[in-house]
Amino acid sequence: MSNEPTRDRALAPVSARIVLSSEDIERVLTRIAHEIIEANKGVADLVLLGIPSRGFPLAQRLAQRIAATTPGLDPACITGQLDVTMYRDDLRRSTTRTPVPTRLPASGIDDKVVVLVDDVLYSGRTIRAALDAIADLGRPRIVRLAVLVDRGHRELPIRADHVGKNLPTATTEKVRVHLSEVDGANNNEVVIEAHA
Repeated sequence: MSNEPTRDRALAPVSARIVLSSEDIERVLTRIAHEIIEANKGVADLVLLGIPSRGFPLAQRLAQRIAATTPGLDPACITGQLDVTMYRDDLRRSTTRTPVPTRLPASGIDDKVVVLVDDVLYSGRTIRAALDAIADLGRPRIVRLAVLVDRGHRELPIRADHVGKNLPTATTEKVRVHLSEVDGANNNEVVIEAHA
């Protein structure tokens, strides 16, 4: 009998710990929403573009919180989805990504304050792809970045303007974001998985 670990066992997490609970995520999103309003000096010309798959529901949640502070503001009117699949620099190596529709608010993004929203900021390559996608769609006045988690290990000079939690990690660890809109009911948490 071999002492070699099986492939599945080698990939199985040795430990997993919750670093943001559902309640933590709600508090963080409320704080980020207020930061966005403050940085923008209100909600005029504001557009939130979520990067699929988990950035889009986060953008929707942020828009709902922003609208709650501004009577008459429809959160759907300031929210969009930005697919970056065809702009990624790893497209040739990873062909399993399925593009999803990019949906911009009816007012577009020209001369708007666009806040890109994503779940985890890691190397910065997804955000670089998002900036390229935005350049093809219009010319915003300002582009900002809001992320739920910044785990470090940047490969490009990209920094988030609004961060839910700075989370130092090892490159061997995985950060998993679970959201009920994507992962099923009552499944809202951020987990770090350490692998052997």
